[in-house]
Amino acid sequence: MDWKEILRRRLATPSTSPNKKKSEQELKDEEMDLFTKYYSEWKGGRKNTNEFYKTIPRFYYRLPAEDEVLLQKLREESRAVFLQRKSRELLDNEELQNLWFLLDKHQTPPMIGEEAMINYENFLKVGEKAGPKCKQFFTAKVFAKLLHTDSYGRISIMQFFNYVMRKVWLHQTRIGLSLYDVAGQGYLRESDLENYILELIPTLPQLDGLEKSFYSFYVCTAVRKFFFFLDPLRTGKIKIQDILACSFLDDLLELRDEELSKESQETNWFSAPSALRVYGQYLNLDKDHNGMLSKEELSRYGTATMTNVFLDRVFQECLTYDGEMDYKTYLDFVLALENRKEPAALQYIFKLLDIENKGYLNVFSLNYFFRAIQELMKIHGQDPVSFQDVKDEIFDMVKPKDPLKISLQDLINSNQGDTVTTILIDLNGFWTYENREALVANDNENSTELDDT
Repeated sequence: MDWKEILRRRLATPSTSPNKKKSEQELKDEEMDLFTKYYSEWKGGRKNTNEFYKTIPRFYYRLPAEDEVLLQKLREESRAVFLQRKSRELLDNEELQNLWFLLDKHQTPPMIGEEAMINYENFLKVGEKAGPKCKQFFTAKVFAKLLHTDSYGRISIMQFFNYVMRKVWLHQTRIGLSLYDVAGQGYLRESDLENYILELIPTLPQLDGLEKSFYSFYVCTAVRKFFFFLDPLRTGKIKIQDILACSFLDDLLELRDEELSKESQETNWFSAPSALRVYGQYLNLDKDHNGMLSKEELSRYGTATMTNVFLDRVFQECLTYDGEMDYKTYLDFVLALENRKEPAALQYIFKLLDIENKGYLNVFSLNYFFRAIQELMKIHGQDPVSFQDVKDEIFDMVKPKDPLKISLQDLINSNQGDTVTTILIDLNGFWTYENREALVANDNENSTELDDT
């Protein structure tokens, strides 16, 4: 009989001593005693029938300590074997060529211009002939993903082949990066990524002209971009998965192209001209040639119109050595100012603007920074602009959830974060914003004159 039913009947049974009426408290105590008794019996019965509940399966395996050399070697060897096995599962060049031959052989007419197409029936036939390594690509899901507006229900052979190539490349790159993952936890530390890029340099023709003495500065420049954008919490490590998901690795490997245009090199942070430009700026700012930048030296950065108040905050919040900034800290500064539309850059600048560490900017914070802009305007003989007007414009641009506070998320959501931060930290940036209409009109006049000629 169920213990609940027994308890119910026992409580419903009249007392054996009708003359002695039990108090309410006694009834409650008796109820609790019976409940405890029957529940203990029931629970004990469950234990007897489910002995495996006593054993908790192991879910944590600690990493070997530094002095456990044998365990470390065993771990490294087993991981290397695992990665080799994964590498053998990928399509090699010969198998990719064979796949292209089969796809071309089974194309489904008519062609769209010069684009060969294939229907689902032939798609499955190719999948059967291509071999077990290709099985993962020949699914209904992949076909549907590449199916667009073809009236015959076909997909482009070239698009499908590029999809396969991209997948193979991603897996190859992941395996290559994993070889540098010393801990084997799916992360790369700064030193791990430095080793990866250093060994990658000889395979990039666009970097052939770099002096070996510059390699360490180039590696530092390249690695900082990965960590600035992919490690916002500054943990000192980034996920391999995040490296693969972002476009930075594509930009880096683009340097394999021997015919890369000059324009592409100038806009690519990882190119030799870009790295030399950034390092050259650092050397030009370092007037005392001690390898570090003081606040006075950094004040000449760009158009030399950043406010002292902002520069003070840079040296208060960023890592410095005896009040001076090293190259690595300078790179973070440059990445933030050159990418002000990006959330990671806005987070960097927002931290500097948040002088009270409250997690938001209020009227006091805005006024604190804009007063320095007003002072610079007076020095340069310009008429100061009313803070009240600028404050209203900033709040109108951002449209924060709280009408009195601007959070980092408000700045990011508004898509005006770059404009707001520029207004508050740089006189030249503020002047450009204040005269934007006149500048646009001037550009239009110039373009009209060119058209007439």
